[in-house]
Amino acid sequence: MTVTSATTPPQIALDGQPPSRLRLSGSWTLEHALAIGDLLASAPREAAIIDATGVDRLDTAAVLQLLRFARRRELDFTDFTFHDSHRALVEAIEDVADDRPKGRREYGVSAALARLGYAVKDDWNEARALIGFFGEVLMKLIRMFREPTRFRPTATVFHMEQVGLDAVPLVALLCFLVGAVVAFLGSNILRDFGATIYVVELVSIAFLREFGGLLTAIILAGRTASAFTAQIGAMVSREEVDAIRTLGMDPIDLLVIPRVLALLIMLPLLTFVAMVFGLLGGLVVGAYGLDIPPQQYLARMHDTMELRHFLVGLAKAPFFALVISLIGCLEGLQVEGTAQSVGERTTSSVVQAISIVIAIDAFAAIWFMEMGF
Repeated sequence: MTVTSATTPPQIALDGQPPSRLRLSGSWTLEHALAIGDLLASAPREAAIIDATGVDRLDTAAVLQLLRFARRRELDFTDFTFHDSHRALVEAIEDVADDRPKGRREYGVSAALARLGYAVKDDWNEARALIGFFGEVLMKLIRMFREPTRFRPTATVFHMEQVGLDAVPLVALLCFLVGAVVAFLGSNILRDFGATIYVVELVSIAFLREFGGLLTAIILAGRTASAFTAQIGAMVSREEVDAIRTLGMDPIDLLVIPRVLALLIMLPLLTFVAMVFGLLGGLVVGAYGLDIPPQQYLARMHDTMELRHFLVGLAKAPFFALVISLIGCLEGLQVEGTAQSVGERTTSSVVQAISIVIAIDAFAAIWFMEMGF
């Protein structure tokens, strides 16, 4: 390469031979930044290939200008050719060029509509990913029945204890308190009509059909889905999931299916616990706040309670468990390897799980009501 003065001005020349090649030469440095900008702005549109092997001197400012030129002209920067002595600098600048701080957030109707569109698109992509992940887990669960050696009983029992037994005190306490609140609020309304005794039916039907399963699912969506995401996300960050694949094992078999099975088994049991303690909360309020003797309260509950209400509430529990476990595991596997990504995915898993659980519960309530069950 011919050594020229550091002050040699930058130059461009168009090679007319097809495909059109734009040849760069001279000193492309910060000293000539304005001239470089003018040259690139006036570069012929037909130039499809950029040849910078003739550049004598190249610095960071010139590389950034070439990157922006490539984006404006919709050219592939990887097709640009540089001298061997400049290649390391170009690769280093290219790697960090996208890490600039984000611009100020724009306000206004158009910006709001744009953000709404991006949010809808992201939600649609998340829904497609969840459906695809459900299919993958289902296929590998069927494979596990054909190949029982893939089943991980120790991991499954461990997660059953973590998501089930450890959650019993919290579920019992919250449902007891909610049952007491429902009975107390219902009594304030029914007392005006002299129908305080109907608090028994109010609490019984509410907890057997709706509150028992819904409260349990919301508690586990916040407690368990976040735990699944954080655990698997931390493994992704430490490249443990990649190590599992390198060893020839399937992360779905090792990490996802034990968690899904554990929640499918334990959430219906926790729902039953929630129902019992919700009814107990109503009983306590009836006995000590409404002057309904416990014997009378239990007799009324025995006479008015129907098995169909219990079955409706319990039938929704497996669907809640499936949604919570799949979302928690999927968000964990989508972690990108940084602490910020773990936090974002954990938040996303809790929000998605609670939202979908409430949507499923609302749909099921309307469906059972229309079916007369």
